[in-house]
Amino acid sequence: MRTVFTLPDLRSARLPFSGMVGLVPTMGYLHDGHLSLIRRAREECEHVVVSIFVNPTQFGPSEDLSKYPRDLDRDLKLIEPLGTDLVWIPTAESMYPQEYQTWVEVEAVTDPLEGAMRPGHFKGVTTVVAKLFNAVQPHKAYFGQKDAQQVAVIRQMTRDLNFPIEIVVCPIVREPDGLAMSSRNVYLNPEQRKAATVLFRALSTAKDVYDKGERDAGMLRQIMTEVLASEALVQVQYVSCADYDTLEELDTIKEKALLSMAVFLGKTRLIDNFVLE
Repeated sequence: MRTVFTLPDLRSARLPFSGMVGLVPTMGYLHDGHLSLIRRAREECEHVVVSIFVNPTQFGPSEDLSKYPRDLDRDLKLIEPLGTDLVWIPTAESMYPQEYQTWVEVEAVTDPLEGAMRPGHFKGVTTVVAKLFNAVQPHKAYFGQKDAQQVAVIRQMTRDLNFPIEIVVCPIVREPDGLAMSSRNVYLNPEQRKAATVLFRALSTAKDVYDKGERDAGMLRQIMTEVLASEALVQVQYVSCADYDTLEELDTIKEKALLSMAVFLGKTRLIDNFVLE
């Protein structure tokens, strides 16, 4: 496994790769969810590139950029046994040099949900992912279903900009009690960590009702809201039952749909979702 920091070194290391190249973009502080993406890429590609970059442009002014957990040595030790060929660790200065002026923005699909709660977030996401795609030139790029709207936005960007890249979406990896793995889970105190399982319970309850034949999206949103309200520590930001691709809120579920939510536990913001096939 080779580790590089500069763009010229990345290009030099990438040049001799032949066959399928898979990219796993991360912000570091890796958990089993990230590792599952790397394993999937290893199964499907001749070469695997992992990027580690805490992207400052996707954090709002009141968000946790300075406090975002980082442990590069730990990350590299986790990646090395998985058969990764190359780890790229760019600096903020190399990604956004002085007088940087160019941005990639996707429109409608970024408006609701996370886009409404975190203005400017997806402008940072799409810009950095486009830069990663240009630098690495992968054939496939691997993302987790946990960031469902991010996946929808990146799929749209990839189509719109004609990137010759397959976007591979991998299942959410969960703790034994159902909590979706996230780098931010480390912020939860024991009481909050116990309360955080309510997200999985809310989604599971709504899905059970859906599986029994309920197709009224408003009813599913109400069910999730009621389950979340049973946990006093939770402050709900949004609860959604939307079209899987457009993320427009539904009245009646007729095609593939996305149940999703965002809540605060203290100062920690958690998201989760289920896909209704």
